Amino acid sequence: MAVQQLDIEDSVRTTQAQLNYLLPGPDINRRFVSAGVEVNTGVYGPFLTTIRDGREIKDHFSFDRQGFRLIDAPTAVQDFNDSDEVNRLYPEEVARHVQQNFGADFVVPMGWMIRTSGDVASRQKKKDGPYQHHGGVQPPAGEVHIDTEPGRQPVAAQRAYAKARPDGPGFKRFIISSFWRTFSPPPQDCPLALCDARSVRDDEGLANVLWVVDKIPEGDAMFAPMDDDKQMAAAIFRHNPDHRWWYFSNMERDEALLFKFHDSDRSGGWRTPHTAFWDKSLPDAHPRESIEFRSIAFFE
Repeated sequence: MAVQQLDIEDSVRTTQAQLNYLLPGPDINRRFVSAGVEVNTGVYGPFLTTIRDGREIKDHFSFDRQGFRLIDAPTAVQDFNDSDEVNRLYPEEVARHVQQNFGADFVVPMGWMIRTSGDVASRQKKKDGPYQHHGGVQPPAGEVHIDTEPGRQPVAAQRAYAKARPDGPGFKRFIISSFWRTFSPPPQDCPLALCDARSVRDDEGLANVLWVVDKIPEGDAMFAPMDDDKQMAAAIFRHNPDHRWWYFSNMERDEALLFKFHDSDRSGGWRTPHTAFWDKSLPDAHPRESIEFRSIAFFE
């Protein structure tokens, strides 16, 4: 990193918090999710970490360097707890912001999820049929991760492109990203921390296979033989003292964090580990309520 960039970055306010990284444990890493609950087979432990507040230098960040930016993103959605309104208005809105900020040819919107540091159980709505891991309410992410595992993304992107553009010319590049907005008042008690892509080695990360279930298995059943190779997976990380962490305090409703899960062009910042953390540095914090929306940007 250039000296001038580090001087700017080291001039900002910092806080310290415990971030949960993967510890030595079982060889099988799985993440089981159901309504309002997420359970990992991996063992995670806290590491005291310095987290820099990028609020005062927000224009310093770029997708090519750090892998994320805080952007102005006004929204027409009045109530993010109204799933009908979100489904009607938000996908097109997010796709427009993502396309403009990445300079992509077109964007395929994917699923969304509400996350809250408040009472999750009271927010669950009874739905008929099996649990589906989108359009619901979950707790904040509790460990350092990226929602995609690199080896599985080219096939996923090709499948999404073929569905959206069956007669298209093909694509040269794709970016899978998260569009993350908090809609509770600032300051938030459990904001999102983002790891500078420049501080993450390409060989870091282990697959954590996602299983969406109606009931979380227990004991040995969590490690029973399963067809993990055909499932979606996240990447999870062991502690690396070189990781450089950021957040943006006092996020407002008309702002959003746009950050990369996976960029097929690895010449710059191509992925962003992230996790929630409890921020005790600001008084009178409010429970965090946020909405995350995934998409794939294609460059033809």
